[in-house]
Amino acid sequence: MNRDEKQQFVAEMREVFEAAEGLVVTQYKGLTVAEITALRAQMRESGAGFKVTKNRLTRLALEGTKFAGLADYFTGPTAIGYSADPAAVAKVAAKFAKTNDKLVLVAGAIGEQVLNEQGIKALAELPSLDELRAKMVGMIQTPAQRIATLTSKPAGQIAQVLKAYADKGEAA
Repeated sequence: MNRDEKQQFVAEMREVFEAAEGLVVTQYKGLTVAEITALRAQMRESGAGFKVTKNRLTRLALEGTKFAGLADYFTGPTAIGYSADPAAVAKVAAKFAKTNDKLVLVAGAIGEQVLNEQGIKALAELPSLDELRAKMVGMIQTPAQRIATLTSKPAGQIAQVLKAYADKGEAA
């Protein structure tokens, strides 16, 4: 890589770090190209990205970002998973690492909070942002449906009473 390519790589990595909310640092020693491609596809499906890094250049890109605390973890064959949804990237990485022991979860971060391997696995068990949003909408809709049901029943009963009086009046 020449100097311009290195500068471009650092700039691209900074953009990744600025856009991401969650980051997982992995070591991929022994993974084949097909396995890495499969992992990238799984990451893409969940809205995340996966990138093989150059350690020294990535450490430069980390300086001054919210993920600066991860700089010490970039040794050996390193790749990162990143996403705007921290749970999504952790889920995919943890699931892949569970089925393929060549991918090792090294560390992760949510913003400035650095996570170890157990932290990543715990994060992977949390529901994603979309799942949480769906639960919130469901919780909000349920009381509204109950209120609508309760308010419609008395109105219906009043209408029945009025109809009964009207029927009674016609009969008289």
